[in-house]
Amino acid sequence: MRRRLTIKLSLGLALVTGLAAAASALGIGQDRPEKQGHRNAAQLVGAFTWHAEPDWFGGFSGIEVSADGREMTVLSDRATLARARLHRTGGEISAVELQSAQHLRSSKGALLRGRIVDSEGLAVAGDGSLYISFEGVSRVVHHKRDTARARVLARPKEFRKLPLNKALEALAIDARGRLYTLPENAPNAAGDIPVWRWEEGRWSQPFALPRRGGFLPVGADFGPDGRFYLLERNFVFIGFRSRIRRWDITEQGPQNETTLLETGTGLHDNLEGLSVWQDGSGNLRATMISDDNFRSLQRTELVEYILPTGTSR
Repeated sequence: MRRRLTIKLSLGLALVTGLAAAASALGIGQDRPEKQGHRNAAQLVGAFTWHAEPDWFGGFSGIEVSADGREMTVLSDRATLARARLHRTGGEISAVELQSAQHLRSSKGALLRGRIVDSEGLAVAGDGSLYISFEGVSRVVHHKRDTARARVLARPKEFRKLPLNKALEALAIDARGRLYTLPENAPNAAGDIPVWRWEEGRWSQPFALPRRGGFLPVGADFGPDGRFYLLERNFVFIGFRSRIRRWDITEQGPQNETTLLETGTGLHDNLEGLSVWQDGSGNLRATMISDDNFRSLQRTELVEYILPTGTSR
């Protein structure tokens, strides 16, 4: 996530990320997933650090993986959309082949600049078109293709009231083509996470999700099983923790909340993007990507877990 930090805060983050890197190197928080507690039903497949040369590379906050797991579309928080091919060895990501990159355009066709740039959530529709959420000026836009100008969806008054840099962090689309978006840190009066849904040309707020602990939502997806998956992050002094929760979205609201993953501190970098898909063996996989904040002490990491299919808490 892009932040306008003061010098003091920048130094603080540099110190923290340095400590996080040291913790990772020493193995702090890197327990095997099955030994991290009964709430960790997910199994780590692998983690791959992605390096690339272009100046725009980094700051990734959104990801969508193709149904066969061979292609991915990623979004940076500086409004760059990139497509790449994933190569695997023994089921793990072993190389990433960059295919294309496009800086996003506004509704007027100009390249996005300034305070309207902060793109965070990514969802790919059935027809291949793209939806993107922003947290600087809170909005959701539609692109028919990567190079097309944006169509801005209606902005309800609730979006306009969201706090700067804490707004529409996550975006997902269900099998019926309905969009769901939610803020990183703008709880409702009850302290829960408000969820907005785009359907038939309008936004509604059909339900909220419970906040638990110090985790904040950063990514979301609907899996091939039709369930809603939420990636959350907790930032502590020596690094990041990540959590994945899952719900069945019913006419009565979200049901069967299940915590699938809760990592130790420093196990992974700043995971912000989530894509859930089914591999050739029938396993449900979660592929996540980290936002390195364009800092040398952090890394762009692609992390994959096999997720359980049961509903036990």
